[in-house]
Amino acid sequence: MQAPLGEFEVVVLMAVLQEPAGANGSAVRQKIEQRIGRSVSRGSVYVTLDRLEEKGLLLSIVEDAPNVRGGTKRLFRATPAGLKAVKNSVATMARMRIGLESVLGNLK
Repeated sequence: MQAPLGEFEVVVLMAVLQEPAGANGSAVRQKIEQRIGRSVSRGSVYVTLDRLEEKGLLLSIVEDAPNVRGGTKRLFRATPAGLKAVKNSVATMARMRIGLESVLGNLK
């Protein structure tokens, strides 16, 4: 059994899942910043993407991209294990929230 994911790992995985054709690091960073409303360092995104790939939760492929500096881009996709890890994390948070409505209120 895999160790639980950290909050930022879950957020990065969710950002990748929102791009079914694959997401590069810049797209992941942009999606996170749009959704959570705060800036995220480029380095933290790439380090997390690499760590998630090492854990087998993401796969990356390098594609030719003539209009991109360096001529290639690296796209990430969630593996079945990555999707399962996100589902488990979201379900865990939902279960832990039960009974806290009076404390947490109505979250958006």
